[in-house]
Amino acid sequence: MLNWVEIVIRSFTFLIALFLLTKWLGKKQLAELSFFEYVTGITIGSIAAEVTMGLERHIMHGLIAMTIWTLFPIIMGLISLKNKKIRDFVEGKATIVIKDGKILEDNLKKERYTIDELLEQLRSKDVFQVSDVEFAVIEPNGDVSILLKKENQPLTAKDIQLNQPSVKEPQTVIMDGLILDEPLSTAGLNRGWLNEELEKLEITVDNVFLGQIDSYGQLTVDLYDDKINVPSPQEKPLLLASLKKCQADLELFSIQTESEKAKQLYNKNSQKLNRLLSKLKPLLNDN
Repeated sequence: MLNWVEIVIRSFTFLIALFLLTKWLGKKQLAELSFFEYVTGITIGSIAAEVTMGLERHIMHGLIAMTIWTLFPIIMGLISLKNKKIRDFVEGKATIVIKDGKILEDNLKKERYTIDELLEQLRSKDVFQVSDVEFAVIEPNGDVSILLKKENQPLTAKDIQLNQPSVKEPQTVIMDGLILDEPLSTAGLNRGWLNEELEKLEITVDNVFLGQIDSYGQLTVDLYDDKINVPSPQEKPLLLASLKKCQADLELFSIQTESEKAKQLYNKNSQKLNRLLSKLKPLLNDN
């Protein structure tokens, strides 16, 4: 067999083997490598490269070596799940570097982390002053996790006792000009509804690059032609306007009627609707 033909065959063989072995190792191998996984990945890749170009070496020897190097971290991972000491040794432990706004220099030196690197990590998380930090740790993967002091944390709806509805994940119902039935069904809708919404926007499904349905059941689209302006969803503004009109009509009826009983009824319901509007305005007003 010609050398270049054998190299092509070996390359494809080890490419498939590397893909399968990496999938076997799991997503963590790609997301955040520990030191042990980093060494394993380099070694497996080196074995594949060496056997691919080393035509005098038997291809099975390389596959066996790669399999062993793949099995070892998997076995160590299973052991680590049941033994914290081994897990801490293999994957490492988080190290506290800031406490109560003060840098712990000894811990920083132990991790061989310079103050410049720490400040860079803080800036990447929009923190520019160490004294604003309540607690910060260097994670085993080298990243820095921080907890701001209470007075420096962003204001949340819970802090001002504002009840917010739960938000559902958006459903992608159109992709590359094709309707996706499964997410459409997950949203509790059908093609008939989708076609009606597209007609309101005066566009066809063929022109839609991406279409999504949000938590409120509104359709937003991104077209192939970015020069075409698509109006924003109007369901929430229209509902808000309708509620305001109802509340204004009730007030008007209470003024116009001569019946004292009807006047009290209109006023009572007008006040109820006004209280409802004050709660719904943050949700229905996009401005």
